[in-house]
Amino acid sequence: MKSANKPAIKTFSCSICLDLLKDPVTIPCGHNYCMNCIKSHWDKEDQVGIQSCPQCRETFIPRPFLKKNNLVAAVVEQIKKTGLQAAPADHCYIGAEDVACDICTKGKVKATMSCLVCLASYCEKHLQSHRESAPLKKHKLVEPSKNLQENICSHHDEVMKMFCRDDQKCICYLCSVEEHKGHEIVSIAAEKTKRQSELEERRGIIQQRVQDREKDVKLLQQEVKAINQLADKTVEESKKIFNQLIHFIQKRSSDVKQQIRSQQEAVVSPLKELQEKLQQEITELKRKDVVLEQLTNTEDHNQFLRSYLSLSDFSESAPSHSINVCPLRSWQDVTAAVSDGTEFLEYSLQITLDPNTANRQLSLSEGNRKVNRIEQPQSYSSHPNRFTDFWQVLSIESLHGCCYWEVEWRGDIDVAVAYKNISRVGEGDECLFGFNEKSWALNCNQGNYTFGHNNIWTPISGPGSSRVGVDLDHRAGVLSFYRVSETRTLLHRVQTKFTQPLHAGVWVGTGSSAEFCKPK
Repeated sequence: MKSANKPAIKTFSCSICLDLLKDPVTIPCGHNYCMNCIKSHWDKEDQVGIQSCPQCRETFIPRPFLKKNNLVAAVVEQIKKTGLQAAPADHCYIGAEDVACDICTKGKVKATMSCLVCLASYCEKHLQSHRESAPLKKHKLVEPSKNLQENICSHHDEVMKMFCRDDQKCICYLCSVEEHKGHEIVSIAAEKTKRQSELEERRGIIQQRVQDREKDVKLLQQEVKAINQLADKTVEESKKIFNQLIHFIQKRSSDVKQQIRSQQEAVVSPLKELQEKLQQEITELKRKDVVLEQLTNTEDHNQFLRSYLSLSDFSESAPSHSINVCPLRSWQDVTAAVSDGTEFLEYSLQITLDPNTANRQLSLSEGNRKVNRIEQPQSYSSHPNRFTDFWQVLSIESLHGCCYWEVEWRGDIDVAVAYKNISRVGEGDECLFGFNEKSWALNCNQGNYTFGHNNIWTPISGPGSSRVGVDLDHRAGVLSFYRVSETRTLLHRVQTKFTQPLHAGVWVGTGSSAEFCKPK
């Protein structure tokens, strides 16, 4: 029985609240609503000056007068008395990010579509009129949107269907004939088509950039892979080299040990033989001494004389063997060969000076390895790398890794290293070795030393010498200066981080000279 009456119950249900009609009213299009439901709905529509049926969307001007439909009310009361209830609606209550149905008044129900013509959002129940009514089927339905009211002109309460290209904004029809009169006006659809084309062009550019960046990333990945492989290969090669060095050192140690022991045996063996002979001689002499002592104590004179005359084997002993002890310094040549500091020679570098960097008052000679300060300017050609005001010159060689070189100097000079991009023109500190962050310099003057970097100078104590050694470990960021004579003595060491390859250089004072020599 209930099943047969379900269509009737649905007929007398309010399509707004989805419950049985309460104080039912019939509007001019013939649809029935609860009086409060349709009033609330029209109160909202009054804000835009339009009253319409929530189901068929027929509009009414002016707003219809509402009067209770007593016939419908009587039928609803009869349905209530029979105990029948309206079929429960398939409510889907909204979440925080969902759009609510504009028709439902009892509880917030999630909208499934929004209409760009009606400027309202509908749940599946209230959307049926748009699916069934021929006029409403022409309306544009989109995914539920909270921004439908943004499509209404704030001045005229009209739907904005046009676009002003002069002012770059959406407008309604009234705007186009008033404040935007004479402007270039097109439909929103036409403007969207144009912008859609521009958007596709931008997407094409972005997609091309993505492809280019992906290629760059791939190249970087390949570069990283190549560097890692090279580093691994270098580690293995260095491991082999160090193993060979260890083997060499062990063999050298064994050879030196054998050499020392051979020399030891050569010196000690004769000494031991002589020691044995001397010991035998001492024993024999002690025996004779005992016999003579006994003879001395003989009281019988005749017996004494007979015994004394019979001592034929008691003649004088042969002179003692000469003894020459080999001094310990006879092994100094062996220990000197072991302790010699040959590590610098492994990284030694012959420095050649670059004529294109030399100040015109510097004269180069000895294959551009020696520099002298002179009064008469040289006829060097113009070159952007030349130091114009300071008596300085840089090397041709670019220094990286481990390097060692020595400088023989006279007078007053700076032994320096500098980046290639150090300034060359002018007489400011940015050009002078040791006075800026791009150079490091050791000043050598009459046996006194001073180290400078970034215009901070530090006096260095130590014995003077006419030769200075420079040891550079570029990767480790270590720069060391040595006093060189019979031995090498550390003068100063810098720990920093080098960001570019370096070049060797010198500043040469009046009457001074410097020569890059082969390390001793």
